[in-house]
Amino acid sequence: KHRALTTTVHRATRVSTGERMINQSAFSAWALENGIQVGGIKIDSLGPSSGLGLVSTQTIPANKVLINVPSSMSLSVQTPKDYNRKASDLCSSRDIYNSLPWYGQLSLQLNALDQNILTMGGGGDQKTAKPWMDVLPRKFSTPIHFTDEELEELQYPFLVTAVNKQKKQWLESYATLSSNLNNKMALSYEDFQWGCECARSRAFSGSFSGSAFNVKPYAFTLLLITAYVGLGLGSLDQAANGAAIVVCGNILKDFVFPKLLFKDTQTYVICPYIDMANHVGLGASGNVAFEYFSDGYSLASNQAGVAAEEVYISYGSRSNDQLLQYYGFVEENNPFDVYLLPPIREWDIEALETAIGRTVSSGRLLKLERAGLLGNTDNSDTEVFREDASNKGGGVVVSRQDGVDPAVMQALRALISTDEEWEGAGEAIGNFSVEYSGGEENERLTRLAARTAIELELASKATSLEDDENLIEMKFVEQNENEQLALRFRIEKKRLLRDTISRLQ
Repeated sequence: KHRALTTTVHRATRVSTGERMINQSAFSAWALENGIQVGGIKIDSLGPSSGLGLVSTQTIPANKVLINVPSSMSLSVQTPKDYNRKASDLCSSRDIYNSLPWYGQLSLQLNALDQNILTMGGGGDQKTAKPWMDVLPRKFSTPIHFTDEELEELQYPFLVTAVNKQKKQWLESYATLSSNLNNKMALSYEDFQWGCECARSRAFSGSFSGSAFNVKPYAFTLLLITAYVGLGLGSLDQAANGAAIVVCGNILKDFVFPKLLFKDTQTYVICPYIDMANHVGLGASGNVAFEYFSDGYSLASNQAGVAAEEVYISYGSRSNDQLLQYYGFVEENNPFDVYLLPPIREWDIEALETAIGRTVSSGRLLKLERAGLLGNTDNSDTEVFREDASNKGGGVVVSRQDGVDPAVMQALRALISTDEEWEGAGEAIGNFSVEYSGGEENERLTRLAARTAIELELASKATSLEDDENLIEMKFVEQNENEQLALRFRIEKKRLLRDTISRLQ
């Protein structure tokens, strides 16, 4: 029986956990001094092979606020245009700053804090962020650091392509930034990359907009009402009408106008202490939110927990492609994992014909081509791998949740249909959209065609799933950390394909 991979997921780094633990005492003291409220939780490691995370120090009830970070003690970037004057002033122009991707902007802020060029805090109470910088990981186990040979160990061309695009874009962003920095700051590519990786792995995002609750307009309005009525300048009803206008104005300013004027705005935030929380795909015990009345960000429990238990949050519906590329770990049985097969145009049609005992009509292929269901031929797109299940290369998406993309199953029903089945569907691809729409035999052979394509994909790999699982049993003999991650990654991908084959039976 094969040994299961660990289900505990941590942000993987090559920096010593012990070294960061030494620094965390000073960080915790710094957090307390700067208004970061922490209760019932601490930074700790639950084992020698475990990274740092947030661990409960007591029994925790549901809906308890564990951490609250004032907005002034967080880093943030708004897209598509950020108005952080202190950060943008580090560049020769604000346009240069806003040309950077959001994580490039946060990288600039992190490096400026690390070099004590920028400080944190509200108003005139500015504090160094060095204690926070000292607990951040300095190296990451992400594929951007893999050699070409180690990337090939992933046995997954789509991620290799994505990583190469990532390298190119980050180098281009650094070239733009480094040639337009003011004289206050020196920035190497390694420093820029470190900041980008911290941002990609530690920031959370949302449509946070508008402003936090401000008591001053309400207090001033109350004072005016008291004076207005007390001095006999008008009636209480008139004063109440004026107060209602103030309240409505603030509601419009804080809730309505931001949604109308900034509906396309996305805010990315890194919060000290909250950024130590690790990820789990399902069953997260904590949730991060913006607190309107306290003008800060909180981490609250969403379920009861016991002492000495790690509090996890969810980074979102991330596939293992995204988790490995930007966070440096692989999640076992990831419910949001996907596999990108080559587009249908690259499938071995003759092998499919042999498997199903039918000949594919060239006219049917032309119909699918015109409908755009064979996949793209233009792979010149330079965008970094997108953080969703879609893909501009036109690959076939196989997901753990839904199996083979329904649009692809529709295309296969039309592709392998006989003339009789095609005519019965009104010679329209759209009429093959639901299961058994081409008849029972058509559905059986469609599933067989999809199964055959996935089996061929598995057979094309340099190692089998069984080979890889045996390597796990051998406890990573003669493998470095990158090779171990690549092995875990390809095991999960192959298991996803194997499970999909079973579902197609």
